[in-house]
Amino acid sequence: MKKFKYIAAQLLVCCMVFSGCDKYLDVEPKGKQLLKTTGDFDLWLNAQTFTTEMSSPYLDYMTDNIDYLSVNTPPISLADFVYTWAPQFTNDVTAPAYLWADHYQRISLYNTVLLGIDAAEGGTASQKNSLKAEALLGRAFSYFYLVNEYAKPYDAATASTDLAVPFVTSDNVSQKAPPRATTAEIYQHILDDINVAIPNLPADNSGARFRGSKAAAYSVLARIYLYRREYSEALRYAELALANTRATMIDYTTPASFPTTQNVVSHPDAIYGKGYAAAGIPITLDLKGSFAGNDTRRTIFYSSWTSTVRGATAFYAAAVTPTFQLTNSGTTVQEMHLIAAECAARSTAPNGLATALGHLNQVRRNRYTGTPIESRDFTSSSQSVVFNEVLAERRRELPFHSLRWFDMRRFDMENRMSAVIRTNAQNTVVATLEPNSPRYTLQIPIQVIAFNPDMPQNP
Repeated sequence: MKKFKYIAAQLLVCCMVFSGCDKYLDVEPKGKQLLKTTGDFDLWLNAQTFTTEMSSPYLDYMTDNIDYLSVNTPPISLADFVYTWAPQFTNDVTAPAYLWADHYQRISLYNTVLLGIDAAEGGTASQKNSLKAEALLGRAFSYFYLVNEYAKPYDAATASTDLAVPFVTSDNVSQKAPPRATTAEIYQHILDDINVAIPNLPADNSGARFRGSKAAAYSVLARIYLYRREYSEALRYAELALANTRATMIDYTTPASFPTTQNVVSHPDAIYGKGYAAAGIPITLDLKGSFAGNDTRRTIFYSSWTSTVRGATAFYAAAVTPTFQLTNSGTTVQEMHLIAAECAARSTAPNGLATALGHLNQVRRNRYTGTPIESRDFTSSSQSVVFNEVLAERRRELPFHSLRWFDMRRFDMENRMSAVIRTNAQNTVVATLEPNSPRYTLQIPIQVIAFNPDMPQNP
């Protein structure tokens, strides 16, 4: 319980940091331009705000990876509301609109670049186009979160009528929100932004992996197409990202090779680095039981692994391997391999199985012990067996990276999700997420509805 409260407190701090951004934007008197030169905009994109996706830990609290024994019934704390999939995270219209406001705050800052860079003093046209491209990629990434939180899971048959979120191109946060666009419209904006950005993005972002690059754009496209369930496109872009990045996977079997910095956005496996703190999260026995005895992740990322007490084992790298204490919610080499593996395993192409195993085993060789290295490989001639193993590996590799909730949503669309049941320390059921539940789509925060009473609400 103390550990869970610790991370909840961290999240509140993060939100306070973001609420302070408005004050930062108002530093100079109204009408006086804060960002004047191309260099100013470049430094703006180096700000701490753009290295993070701070709101994303809430997404992890809704997943089937967490076992929060001290949940209150009825819910009292923010953690209680999120963990039990309450329609709203708060009943207080004056409270921060978690997730929604955080993403739109970031979008507003990217829009500041898009609206102001052309008139900036100094700098070449190429430099300005590159900064604009980075802002387009960043804005698209934030909209990816919004559409996967507040719209139904993507369905090509209904996307043109399913309501998503407003598409905002202004940096004036006091303006009335535009109407909710459809899921199809938001995804089209996302794809348009990235495709416009790619020609002007740098080839390499190794010096600052939270900044944009061509490989970063390809990796975001791979993730987008995965959640649109357009698997051939997701495979294509995952392999493009891998082919165009200098990022390399970290070998967890060799501690001497671990990065020395705790700054996850600078780790060598980051293609598009976005860090946040995920710590002290008690895991379910189901997730724990999925790890093999030679899986090095058990003791690199988890505290009290040997305990058999329910709720004792926690995702808590800060306590066991501090260099990994921050989690990357951005894209990584391993995520691209797992996207490619899943998409290939779904394919009917003659080489689909071999491609899937090739990508899967690239991850396994850096995660499992065993000599010779080939002994770490997964082998099977069954496509369904390989597919299921890829999904299991994805869950083990990306348990608290803001992706499992989105995975649950798309798996639910494919009837692959059973009911998720929450029980307290007394094994009393306190909440159940049924298959095809409307709770897989978040309601628009009541704070937003208060200011936009004509905005349609999700069920």
